Amino acid sequence: MKDTLTLCSEYLTDAGVDKFQCVLTERKHHEMNLEANEMSLVRTNVDSTLNFTVIKDNRKGDISLNSLSSDSIREAVHTAVELAGVSQQDPDYDISPQQETAVFCRGPAQPDTERMYAVLKGYAASVPTIFPKVKLAETIFSHTVVTKRFINSNGVDYTTHKGVYTLVTVFSSKDGTKTSSINYTSFSLCELERELLDCSSLRGLLQQSVEHLDAKPMRGKFVGDVVITPDCLSDLLSYYTSVYLGDRALITGTSILKDKLGQVVSSPKFTLSARPTAAEIADGYFVTPDGFAAEDVTYIENGVLKSFMLSLYGANKTKRERAKNSGGCWVVEPGDKGLVEIIAGIDKGLLVARYSGGNPSANGDFSGVAKNSYYIENGKILYPVSETMISGNLADLFKSIKDISAERIDFGAAILPYVHASGVTVSGKE
Repeated sequence: MKDTLTLCSEYLTDAGVDKFQCVLTERKHHEMNLEANEMSLVRTNVDSTLNFTVIKDNRKGDISLNSLSSDSIREAVHTAVELAGVSQQDPDYDISPQQETAVFCRGPAQPDTERMYAVLKGYAASVPTIFPKVKLAETIFSHTVVTKRFINSNGVDYTTHKGVYTLVTVFSSKDGTKTSSINYTSFSLCELERELLDCSSLRGLLQQSVEHLDAKPMRGKFVGDVVITPDCLSDLLSYYTSVYLGDRALITGTSILKDKLGQVVSSPKFTLSARPTAAEIADGYFVTPDGFAAEDVTYIENGVLKSFMLSLYGANKTKRERAKNSGGCWVVEPGDKGLVEIIAGIDKGLLVARYSGGNPSANGDFSGVAKNSYYIENGKILYPVSETMISGNLADLFKSIKDISAERIDFGAAILPYVHASGVTVSGKE
């Protein structure tokens, strides 16, 4: 790493650029795959990637390469300088200032391959026993060690070592001529103490898949309550932060929250943090893409907007404060009611387990299909529904939060509860 980055730094300096940053990533990936319930592949991949950014005359060029030979790096530097030369000038391009050199470490540096094999075989054997109607499509269980070094021309020098286990599994259910839609989940782990079925929301999702063999269309249309599952909440948080808090939304001025810093923007029951460095997050990060040591940040606290999610460039462009991390690794604080109690208080609504739709509009309006979801009436889940349309506005949705569950699901890269909100339009068949 040191030799490669030294070489890159020398070539960039000789090229006469004003500023540069380089990131060298070395990845070792151990992977075990299932096709259906049978082990189909065991492999190890090792790769390296060099990314660097140059700034010259307020113009920027970016490039990425996998070949780390001297000639390849020299050619890439030449290309990056050429790209910068034809890019648009922008005085807000910059790199991070000098900070104290640091090394960050998290997670297992070596995989326990015997345990990986055992828990994956256990998963393959347990699913047809416990859920005989579930059909596993593809499952990928991996351990990845990533070593990353970040340097820039201001003297920043960060090294991170991260090891993490990750499961990705795709499945559906079949019973005679009846089939349920394909569903999937993924989660990350630092340790393999538990069986895979007992991790994250996996067992519940497999059960939902079976129940949706008997899904039926919901009739009519109403504006009412929704209970958003942790799996679905993850996607909605990504939409919310992008539409209202991110670089593009603030630079273009489209965010309806652009003047709401320090003001109430959601229900007082809602607190949202990004905790990439917290011990409770298995798959976090320690350095932001623009070269700052990441810190845990509370973006919304008891409904009050505490920070925008601006990068260095976004902060320069908008003349606002840079966020102390890049978002993600979301943690939503739990409430004081159990899910059963929350559902018991709903007259008419929908338990939304998955949302499929296009990106929301600039003001946060959304419309899409609620999949793997359930109809609620008089405080009870009555039946699983076939694909049902839902629509609303993200800002209004988070303002209308009535309750947040005491239960939370740990996905390794996020820790999320169930959220009960109102004012969503639910459209079934006429």
